[in-house]
Amino acid sequence: MKTILCYGDSNTYGSNPSGGRYGLHERWPGVLRDQLGADTWVIEEGLGGRTTVWPDPIEGEHKSGKAHLMVSLESHQPIDLVVILLGTNDLKMRFSVPAQDVARGAGVLVGLVQSSTAGPEGKAPQVLLVAPPPFARLSGFTEMMTGGAEKSRQLGQFFREMATQMGCAFLDAGDVIASSPIDGIHWEADQHARLGAEVAEKVRQMLAP
Repeated sequence: MKTILCYGDSNTYGSNPSGGRYGLHERWPGVLRDQLGADTWVIEEGLGGRTTVWPDPIEGEHKSGKAHLMVSLESHQPIDLVVILLGTNDLKMRFSVPAQDVARGAGVLVGLVQSSTAGPEGKAPQVLLVAPPPFARLSGFTEMMTGGAEKSRQLGQFFREMATQMGCAFLDAGDVIASSPIDGIHWEADQHARLGAEVAEKVRQMLAP
């Protein structure tokens, strides 16, 4: 059995832009699990507000993806593949970082996985780095995300460059899905379905014997 760790934020958690949380088979890691079948174990590690590497001075230090990635790796090892989908929360005005630094933060996480022994036989797991899709028109997050919309449109390019630099697989979610017009950040159920299916195809290629 292959084990996949999905490490992300509220969109990996399955936050519904209309409120609440999508069901197990609606959020994209659940779709991924259903697509890959019984021979694959998909672990959902989604936390609302999680950044790549930045401790949040308001929401707490535990929101840093860097702070808890190793815990997740060691808790669930051996892991064959880690899907990293973070960066949206890095665009909050309180962090004031450029899009390129968001990609660099994601690169730090890729490096932690690649230097770990959390894979089979004490080797490193493979990594699929996913760039978040651009924001739609913001509603309730407008003030918090001031300046973030323009940066969100740059993430695909910089994440792609980072994946090339780190030698890991890459997927630009913005080529596959769009953020919801309801709040501008989270995704409708049909978009979760589309992303889950696209990630499943990438995973099949990466884990093929």
